[in-house]
Amino acid sequence: MSEVLDGIVNEASQLMKKAISHLETELSKIRAGKANPMIIDGIFVEYYGNPTPLNQVANITVPDARTLAIQPWEKQMMGPIEKAIIASNIGLNPQNDGIMIRLFLPPLTEERRKELVKRVNGEGEHAKVSVRNIRRDAIEAVKKEQKNGLSEDIAKDTEAHIQGITDKHIVLVDQHCKDKEKEIMTI
Repeated sequence: MSEVLDGIVNEASQLMKKAISHLETELSKIRAGKANPMIIDGIFVEYYGNPTPLNQVANITVPDARTLAIQPWEKQMMGPIEKAIIASNIGLNPQNDGIMIRLFLPPLTEERRKELVKRVNGEGEHAKVSVRNIRRDAIEAVKKEQKNGLSEDIAKDTEAHIQGITDKHIVLVDQHCKDKEKEIMTI
């Protein structure tokens, strides 16, 4: 019977780690005043009729702390890339010089920093909800095993173990959000 419980606990732990990993990815997309190619990761460009990730049709570099340079591999991709950046609503205006497209990141105002912190906290809340849903599913699986003959003491111990794993992951979420908030508010 303990193999089944170990499986439930391990699966819950793995899913919670994935939730933390997803949070890290989402937080890396939020700009903190420094140019980061992750800002434009979710942008898709129309390439021969197919939506294609921007990083697969152009070279993306960071020439300095406040600039992203996008150099398409094919000249005719300049227009579609520019349109995709504008349509993506990331708050940056592309500057096209005919050879490459530059995105200049303006310095963050205090108001914009506060908006970004709210977004970070929203992402953190989504991650916490995911972790709690995973905990709920794992505890339901343990209760199902209890109905199938698992002793109540073992079930309670397993639920406590799952809760401990959940608490660790919630603390991780809070730490990631706190670190990102500090990064954003640092001028």
